[in-house]
Amino acid sequence: MEMINQPGTITDGELIDRIRNGERELFEILIRRNNPYLYKLGMSYGYRHEDVQDLMQETFIAAYLNLEKFEGRSTFKTWITRIMLNQCYQKAQKLSFKLEKANDMLNEKTTPMFESNESTDTYKSVLNSELSKVVANALISIPLEYRMVFSLRELNGMSTAETAELLDISETNAKVRLNRAKQMLREKVEKMYSPEDIFEFNLIYCNKITEGVMKALNSL
Repeated sequence: MEMINQPGTITDGELIDRIRNGERELFEILIRRNNPYLYKLGMSYGYRHEDVQDLMQETFIAAYLNLEKFEGRSTFKTWITRIMLNQCYQKAQKLSFKLEKANDMLNEKTTPMFESNESTDTYKSVLNSELSKVVANALISIPLEYRMVFSLRELNGMSTAETAELLDISETNAKVRLNRAKQMLREKVEKMYSPEDIFEFNLIYCNKITEGVMKALNSL
């Protein structure tokens, strides 16, 4: 089908309409478009690579089964991110995951974690680099509430408003948490690693997730 061969020529809204009308195979495009964001989100939550893959598959299947409920009031990316966050939270509850307490003594007025003359999107080239375990571990070491704001804003490109909505906090709180997260991370990675070293979602993993989800959907 021409739309699968040229996925960039069709919008998410158009894809959703056609999927609802029976073109299930087009859901593959939505999977591939959102794989990197959900992967970084799951890794930022603190789960292992294998667990993140399982959570992503569950998220995509849930999104497909509930696609009729998508009303377009937010972007599909925001909508499916919310589903992924719920999946992560539910898994954390099952594992009796305890949130870490914030360090209120940190300075809220911080400069950007990484400076770039090329783009205001400090993570624009994140998918072109290798996964840095050291940087990933540094991110995992900060409290979850700050980690998730950092992941949504800096790794996944969400706006302050979208981040606040997804985490059910105020925009002011989202800004404060982002600044604190940068403060926590800067000392650990700024002098040794560049933004391009953070989470990657390789094509091999993208294909595996896509194939797994489509196989599950085709068996429904």
